[in-house]
Amino acid sequence: MGMRELIAKYSKQFPALGLVGNTPLVRCNVFADEFPDVEVWIKVESFNPGGSLKDRPVLYMLLDALEKGQLDGKTILDSSSGNAGIAYAWIGKVLGVPVRLVVPDNASAERKKRILSHDAELFHTAAHDGYDEALREVRRQAEAHPDLYYFCDQYGNDYNWRAHEESTALEIWEQTQGRVTHFVAGVGTGGTITGTGKGLKAFNPNIQVECVVPEAFPGVEGLKPLKDPDDIVPAILDKSVIDRMWDVDVDRGWEMSQVLAKAGLFGGQSSGCYLSGVYDVAKDIQKGVIVTMLCDVGERYMSTRLWDL
Repeated sequence: MGMRELIAKYSKQFPALGLVGNTPLVRCNVFADEFPDVEVWIKVESFNPGGSLKDRPVLYMLLDALEKGQLDGKTILDSSSGNAGIAYAWIGKVLGVPVRLVVPDNASAERKKRILSHDAELFHTAAHDGYDEALREVRRQAEAHPDLYYFCDQYGNDYNWRAHEESTALEIWEQTQGRVTHFVAGVGTGGTITGTGKGLKAFNPNIQVECVVPEAFPGVEGLKPLKDPDDIVPAILDKSVIDRMWDVDVDRGWEMSQVLAKAGLFGGQSSGCYLSGVYDVAKDIQKGVIVTMLCDVGERYMSTRLWDL
């Protein structure tokens, strides 16, 4: 049974699962005066029930595990910077499976409260140890108690990127009527850029996949810097899909979040960094159809300095 059939099957029992995906694609004209021959389109992933694009891969990963009987008597375990944690929490609650998440203690208060609202358990690691410490800690817990936990491992689970290959890429292709020329995203787990990139290139190998890479400090929640040799590179990241890498200044990315807000698109830090990358790509190509993602909802960052205007 394919994943679409699985989703249809379980959505009959758990209707909320059927709300994941099929998000709108909206034209964004914030750079239209400067680049009149470049169309910018944004996939508004905040329409997912969990408020972010992470609902897609988490649904795929958990339904695969459920169908294989891997969740029986287990607690779902993984690490997250926040958005995947929310997806695990609400989907796990719907499925009736307990969830434990390892999250850096500097994850925004709003995301942690949303996770707790679905009765998931939080284990915090120190922010000064970086997000990679959350990855190391979740692996330690999984290895220490294999009888207790189903370690979903979003950094190494192929159903992460397959979700984007089968859903996100297809939706973008259809919503642009096959006109998309460039896709801009970054690397958190590597699932979005790998899966969407693979899917789009299967439709048209000439589509360019542009990857934004933020500075190491102060960093961006949900995005990996990938510049330090000691940084953990996600196992599912397929760098061969990426055509170019773009450095993104974090403060400029935050400013772009505010540009999006003024256009009526209220997203978080990673969305601003993506728009910053879109600007650089548009400046370089001067003509084309660029698609990027509004990864989540801006309200998720009210306790951070992002909206200290």
